[in-house]
Amino acid sequence: MNENVLLTASAEDAGIRIDKYISDQIAELTRSAVQGFIEKGLVLVNGKEVNKNCKLKAGDEVTVDIPEPEPMDAVPENIPLEIVYEDDDLLVVNKPKGMVVHPAHGNYTGTLVNALLYHCGESLSGINGVIRPGIVHRIDKNTSGLLIVAKNDASHLKLAEQIKAHSFTREYEAIACGYFKEHEGTIDAPIGRHKTERKKMCVTSENSRNAVTHYSVIKQYGGYAHVRLRLETGRTHQIRVHLSYIGHPVLGDEVYGKSYKGMEGQCLHARKIGFIHPKTSEYMEFESELPDYFSAMLSKLEKM
Repeated sequence: MNENVLLTASAEDAGIRIDKYISDQIAELTRSAVQGFIEKGLVLVNGKEVNKNCKLKAGDEVTVDIPEPEPMDAVPENIPLEIVYEDDDLLVVNKPKGMVVHPAHGNYTGTLVNALLYHCGESLSGINGVIRPGIVHRIDKNTSGLLIVAKNDASHLKLAEQIKAHSFTREYEAIACGYFKEHEGTIDAPIGRHKTERKKMCVTSENSRNAVTHYSVIKQYGGYAHVRLRLETGRTHQIRVHLSYIGHPVLGDEVYGKSYKGMEGQCLHARKIGFIHPKTSEYMEFESELPDYFSAMLSKLEKM
């Protein structure tokens, strides 16, 4: 059965594009997913179909008809998972560097979703559609660390609400380039899609969303620093974009910085995750040890 969501635009929402408004209001829906709903006539403003360029006025009533998940295209694969915690409602997984989270162009197999389908069967939330069952939030292919997965829609919605309310703890560690004059601080800079390089994000005031990252230097190694980062928001590539923006790109990040010989991808690890359990209301927190590639790089810096 489809889920029908009714929203009312406030004075502050006036002038915002309909696809951005809905993706901001319903945390588990991406902007591209909303655009797909609009094209299918599943989004109404004051009872009428609109296009994705529609801009809201105060008091507009927005109806979103979220469809049932389509049959899953991804296939279960017997891929080993490092499960840190699991119960009937969710599981916490320690994702290795190099593993893609969900199937996409060029990566239809070998993903975390393929492994989850084998491990959990049909016990995964369907809110994010056929390609991302259970996926509440993502981390990049070349980022290692902790990720939470929802086993049912009720848990997914409650966890997504925590992310939207910024009450969901997400702490990372990275090795960043350059010397930090300030050993702690906050990067408050909006992030949006790059105008010409569509696979990249950037700090911009146009078609962007607010993004806040708090950082502190654990140890400085000359031209490199071991840094702890806490996400207040969770935008695509947020840490990588923000650190590059202040002149300290993540070591090995060939998209926002430059590659590092002998290392594939960036040196970034999702170290800690904390949330209120959707059923028991208990606060739970999990921490992951630094993986071998990260520890080896720190040892190398120590010797330098």
